Amino acid sequence: MFERLLQKGFDVETRNHAGAILSVDFPDIAGELETALLALSIPAEELIGSGGGEAPSTQRLRKRLYEERWPKHTFDFRLIVDGRESVSNSHEIDHVRTTPLGKVALEIEWNNKDPFFDRDLENFQRLHAQSAISVGILITRGASLQDDMRSIIKRCIEKHEFVNEADMVQTFGMKDRTKRQRDAVQRLIDLQTPFSEAFAKHFVSDKFGAATTHWQKLKDRIDRGVGNPCPLLLIGLPASIVEV
Repeated sequence: MFERLLQKGFDVETRNHAGAILSVDFPDIAGELETALLALSIPAEELIGSGGGEAPSTQRLRKRLYEERWPKHTFDFRLIVDGRESVSNSHEIDHVRTTPLGKVALEIEWNNKDPFFDRDLENFQRLHAQSAISVGILITRGASLQDDMRSIIKRCIEKHEFVNEADMVQTFGMKDRTKRQRDAVQRLIDLQTPFSEAFAKHFVSDKFGAATTHWQKLKDRIDRGVGNPCPLLLIGLPASIVEV
């Protein structure tokens, strides 16, 4: 399962028999998801223009999932004892695919603070415990994309032959950078670091740093058992989907 994703460099892991459940009960859903991910591409310019936020290409992935019947869904739970409601909880999930055999929940964590993984995994755990979902799926930046991010940004700047941030703001539609950010890049330039390298180093550290959502941070939590015993499918977006 998901062989085509693996061939393209995606990180793919399953936990708690998620692979068996998807292949037997939800093969069409697995196929839909694989096809949508294989069609995903992100121009490097969008990584810079988004300022570290969710890239437009990732937004397009969400739009495609919505169109293929993966809508946002809020699960409401109420515990009523002798006519009195003693517990009330709700969990909003960005994408839920509903079939006669059950529901599959999916969250995309492109570039949030890494504690969002705890929230998602704990939500999946609670929903599975109540038989509300059969599988939880998490998509994030893969290991190769995280490792290559600085090189991707640097090559993009060199391709456009930028030598200052002002031109980048205009061309990429970037938000105006703060004085702190500009000064940090300038300090590196003053040390004879080329602009492309100086900007890429600071931009990636500032926007796609170690404390954001990416594959290793997700793996750390899974290895600690966060989310157990919910069946989980984990997918990391690879560097190969970025066009430089």
